[in-house]
Amino acid sequence: MDTRTYPAPPAIGEQLRTWRERRHLSQLALAVQAEVSSRHLSFIETGRAQPGRELILRLADELDIPLRERNDLLIAAGFAPVFQARNFEDAAFDSLRAIVDLTLERHKPFPAYLIDRHWNIIRSNAAVPALFEGVDAALLRPPVNVIRLVLHPGGMAPRILNLAAWRSHYLHLLRRQIQMTADPQLEALLRETLAYPIGKHDAWNGSDSPSLPLIVQTRLGQLSFIGATTVFGSPADVTLEEVALEVLHPADAHTEQAVQAAAAGTGQGHEPRALRRALRLELKRP
Repeated sequence: MDTRTYPAPPAIGEQLRTWRERRHLSQLALAVQAEVSSRHLSFIETGRAQPGRELILRLADELDIPLRERNDLLIAAGFAPVFQARNFEDAAFDSLRAIVDLTLERHKPFPAYLIDRHWNIIRSNAAVPALFEGVDAALLRPPVNVIRLVLHPGGMAPRILNLAAWRSHYLHLLRRQIQMTADPQLEALLRETLAYPIGKHDAWNGSDSPSLPLIVQTRLGQLSFIGATTVFGSPADVTLEEVALEVLHPADAHTEQAVQAAAAGTGQGHEPRALRRALRLELKRP
């Protein structure tokens, strides 16, 4: 029997105050936005009053709190969670998976993948395996994490020519996510990422491109990609809110031609099947 004692989660009022301060709002500003008196909000934050379910959801909406954390607030106040958190393979996601799978398939031979809140790959088209050649096998064990795959010294990092720029980019995204979610797993990923070596060379100065390209040295030559991110609008499920579809487009003519030629079997080498099995990212077939 586990006889250890664990600290109780913060009271609902304390949690709401923390979120308000995280969003840099005064009590008066939040009260006006949520159409509640500032006195009542003050009483809630100090524990002198208990908010109802609808008020919690209204405050959470004004504070732009993610659905997962809204459920936590409801539980802290003694209410049942409102938002489901189904597995992405759940039947309720059939139509959404079809959209994702169609996008992944049509984007071949260029890379595309679906990631979760913690940057773990859920589905992928496993395109351009040359990008992942030489990556430490440990980093290819599911769940494959995009940030580790790109920035870890055992990953793609030694072959990324503008590594310093991508390190800065990912650190910015992680910090912004943490600000939005207060997720301890993301905080741990940020600490891990900060410990990775900093790139000593940077082949991109940002002067001639409107977007940060991913420039990678591969057996196909130097490849350059521009990424685009898609999220589902108006999510009502925790899982759906937390996934994002990332697609990499060729940033120059050489990348377009080299990847297309390799996919057609006229480029250098062929797709390493062992690597594809290690990644376990190929589209699932019914």
